Amino acid sequence: MHQIVTQIDIAASPERVWSILLDFSTYPQWNPFIRSLSGVPKPGEKLRATIQPEGRRVMTFRPKVLRATDQQELCWLGHLGFPGIFDGEHYFQLTMIGNGHTRFTQGEQFSGILVGMFLSSMEAATKAGFHAMNQALKNRAEINDHIGNADADISQEEYRHEYPKTAAHRAGNPADKG
Repeated sequence: MHQIVTQIDIAASPERVWSILLDFSTYPQWNPFIRSLSGVPKPGEKLRATIQPEGRRVMTFRPKVLRATDQQELCWLGHLGFPGIFDGEHYFQLTMIGNGHTRFTQGEQFSGILVGMFLSSMEAATKAGFHAMNQALKNRAEINDHIGNADADISQEEYRHEYPKTAAHRAGNPADKG
Protein backbone atom coordinates (compact mmCIF):
# COMPACT_ATOMS: atom_id res chain seq x y z
CA MET A 1 0.00 0.00 0.00
CA HIS A 2 1.19 3.52 -0.81
CA GLN A 3 -0.24 6.88 0.15
CA ILE A 4 -0.05 10.48 -1.09
CA VAL A 5 -1.16 13.20 1.35
CA THR A 6 -1.26 16.97 0.86
CA GLN A 7 -2.56 19.79 3.07
CA ILE A 8 -3.28 23.48 2.84
CA ASP A 9 -4.68 25.99 5.33
CA ILE A 10 -7.59 28.08 4.03
CA ALA A 11 -8.79 31.37 5.53
CA ALA A 12 -12.45 30.35 5.23
CA SER A 13 -14.84 28.28 7.32
CA PRO A 14 -15.25 24.52 6.86
CA GLU A 15 -18.84 25.29 5.79
CA ARG A 16 -17.55 27.52 2.96
CA VAL A 17 -14.90 25.03 1.82
CA TRP A 18 -17.40 22.14 1.98
CA SER A 19 -19.91 24.06 -0.14
CA ILE A 20 -17.27 24.52 -2.86
CA LEU A 21 -16.22 20.85 -2.73
CA LEU A 22 -19.81 19.65 -3.09
CA ASP A 23 -20.68 22.06 -5.90
CA PHE A 24 -19.56 19.54 -8.52
CA SER A 25 -21.03 21.56 -11.39
CA THR A 26 -18.40 24.30 -10.89
CA TYR A 27 -15.33 22.02 -10.95
CA PRO A 28 -14.57 22.78 -14.62
CA GLN A 29 -14.39 26.50 -13.75
CA TRP A 30 -11.79 26.26 -11.00
CA ASN A 31 -10.36 22.77 -10.51
CA PRO A 32 -7.17 22.08 -12.50
CA PHE A 33 -6.95 18.42 -11.40
CA ILE A 34 -10.48 16.99 -11.07
CA ARG A 35 -11.82 18.43 -14.30
CA SER A 36 -15.36 17.17 -13.66
CA LEU A 37 -17.23 15.35 -10.94
CA SER A 38 -20.86 14.32 -10.87
CA GLY A 39 -23.17 12.14 -8.85
CA VAL A 40 -24.57 12.11 -5.33
CA PRO A 41 -22.01 12.37 -2.50
CA LYS A 42 -23.67 9.72 -0.34
CA PRO A 43 -22.18 6.42 0.90
CA GLY A 44 -22.86 3.62 -1.53
CA GLU A 45 -23.48 5.94 -4.49
CA LYS A 46 -21.29 6.01 -7.60
CA LEU A 47 -19.68 9.22 -8.83
CA ARG A 48 -18.30 10.00 -12.26
CA ALA A 49 -14.86 11.61 -11.98
CA THR A 50 -12.63 12.94 -14.72
CA ILE A 51 -9.10 13.79 -13.67
CA GLN A 52 -6.09 15.06 -15.53
CA PRO A 53 -2.76 15.06 -13.74
CA GLU A 54 -0.40 17.63 -15.21
CA GLY A 55 1.27 16.30 -18.35
CA ARG A 56 -0.89 13.17 -18.36
CA ARG A 57 -3.90 11.98 -20.29
CA VAL A 58 -7.45 12.47 -19.08
CA MET A 59 -8.85 9.58 -17.03
CA THR A 60 -12.53 9.01 -16.27
CA PHE A 61 -13.69 6.51 -13.70
CA ARG A 62 -16.73 5.66 -11.55
CA PRO A 63 -15.69 5.51 -7.89
CA LYS A 64 -18.02 4.45 -5.09
CA VAL A 65 -18.56 6.88 -2.19
CA LEU A 66 -17.38 5.31 1.07
CA ARG A 67 -17.88 8.23 3.46
CA ALA A 68 -19.54 11.65 3.26
CA THR A 69 -19.59 13.43 6.61
CA ASP A 70 -20.95 16.97 6.41
CA GLN A 71 -18.17 19.59 6.57
CA GLN A 72 -15.62 16.91 7.53
CA GLU A 73 -14.87 14.25 4.94
CA LEU A 74 -15.68 12.97 1.48
CA CYS A 75 -14.05 9.67 0.53
CA TRP A 76 -14.44 7.39 -2.47
CA LEU A 77 -12.88 4.20 -3.82
CA GLY A 78 -11.96 3.86 -7.47
CA HIS A 79 -10.46 1.00 -9.45
CA LEU A 80 -8.36 0.65 -12.56
CA GLY A 81 -10.10 -2.18 -14.33
CA PHE A 82 -11.19 -4.64 -11.66
CA PRO A 83 -10.92 -4.36 -7.86
CA GLY A 84 -7.55 -5.52 -6.56
CA ILE A 85 -5.58 -4.55 -9.68
CA PHE A 86 -4.94 -0.86 -8.90
CA ASP A 87 -7.29 0.72 -6.38
CA GLY A 88 -7.33 4.24 -5.01
CA GLU A 89 -9.16 5.44 -1.91
CA HIS A 90 -9.32 9.21 -2.42
CA TYR A 91 -10.33 11.56 0.38
CA PHE A 92 -10.92 15.19 1.23
CA GLN A 93 -10.84 16.05 4.94
CA LEU A 94 -11.67 19.39 6.57
CA THR A 95 -10.51 20.38 10.04
CA MET A 96 -11.33 23.66 11.76
CA ILE A 97 -8.04 25.20 12.92
CA GLY A 98 -9.25 28.35 14.68
CA ASN A 99 -10.24 31.87 13.63
CA GLY A 100 -12.86 30.27 11.37
CA HIS A 101 -10.11 28.80 9.18
CA THR A 102 -9.90 25.31 7.71
CA ARG A 103 -7.11 22.81 7.15
CA PHE A 104 -7.88 20.94 3.94
CA THR A 105 -6.27 17.53 3.52
CA GLN A 106 -6.41 15.69 0.22
CA GLY A 107 -4.99 12.23 -0.01
CA GLU A 108 -5.17 8.87 -1.64
CA GLN A 109 -4.23 5.38 -0.51
CA PHE A 110 -3.24 3.07 -3.35
CA SER A 111 -3.41 -0.72 -3.21
CA GLY A 112 -3.53 -3.65 -5.59
CA ILE A 113 -1.14 -5.93 -7.44
CA LEU A 114 -0.04 -3.28 -9.98
CA VAL A 115 0.59 -0.39 -7.56
CA GLY A 116 4.38 -0.83 -7.69
CA MET A 117 4.41 -0.81 -11.48
CA PHE A 118 2.12 2.17 -12.07
CA LEU A 119 2.64 4.42 -9.07
CA SER A 120 6.28 5.27 -9.71
CA SER A 121 5.39 6.67 -13.11
CA MET A 122 2.42 8.73 -11.92
CA GLU A 123 3.19 9.73 -8.31
CA ALA A 124 4.82 13.11 -9.05
CA ALA A 125 2.07 14.20 -11.47
CA THR A 126 -0.68 13.07 -9.06
CA LYS A 127 0.89 14.91 -6.13
CA ALA A 128 1.32 18.04 -8.28
CA GLY A 129 -2.37 17.74 -9.25
CA PHE A 130 -3.38 17.55 -5.59
CA HIS A 131 -1.32 20.65 -4.79
CA ALA A 132 -2.78 22.56 -7.77
CA MET A 133 -6.33 21.67 -6.73
CA ASN A 134 -5.63 22.57 -3.09
CA GLN A 135 -4.35 26.01 -4.10
CA ALA A 136 -7.29 26.60 -6.47
CA LEU A 137 -9.72 25.62 -3.70
CA LYS A 138 -7.98 28.01 -1.30
CA ASN A 139 -8.12 30.83 -3.87
CA ARG A 140 -11.80 30.28 -4.57
CA ALA A 141 -12.80 30.04 -0.89
CA GLU A 142 -10.75 33.02 0.25
CA ILE A 143 -11.57 35.37 -2.62
CA ASN A 144 -15.30 34.81 -2.44
CA ASP A 145 -15.22 34.84 1.36
CA HIS A 146 -13.28 38.12 1.38
CA ILE A 147 -15.77 39.98 -0.78
CA GLY A 148 -18.59 38.82 1.47
CA ASN A 149 -20.51 37.00 -1.22
CA ALA A 150 -19.93 33.28 -1.19
CA ASP A 151 -21.96 32.85 -4.36
CA ALA A 152 -20.04 35.42 -6.41
CA ASP A 153 -18.12 34.00 -9.31
CA ILE A 154 -15.12 36.30 -9.54
CA SER A 155 -11.91 35.42 -11.30
CA GLN A 156 -8.49 36.02 -9.78
CA GLU A 157 -7.82 38.67 -12.43
CA GLU A 158 -11.06 40.52 -11.56
CA TYR A 159 -10.14 40.30 -7.88
CA ARG A 160 -6.67 41.77 -8.47
CA HIS A 161 -8.23 44.59 -10.47
CA GLU A 162 -10.99 45.37 -7.93
CA TYR A 163 -8.91 44.83 -4.77
CA PRO A 164 -5.27 45.50 -5.79
CA LYS A 165 -3.92 46.19 -2.29
CA THR A 166 -5.53 43.12 -0.75
CA ALA A 167 -4.48 40.94 -3.70
CA ALA A 168 -0.89 42.22 -3.44
CA HIS A 169 -0.92 41.50 0.27
CA ARG A 170 -2.14 37.93 -0.32
CA ALA A 171 0.53 37.49 -2.99
CA GLY A 172 3.22 38.69 -0.56
CA ASN A 173 4.16 41.85 -2.47
CA PRO A 174 4.89 44.41 0.29
CA ALA A 175 5.50 47.25 -2.18
CA ASP A 176 1.82 47.23 -3.16
CA LYS A 177 0.28 46.80 0.31
CA GLY A 178 -0.21 50.53 0.91
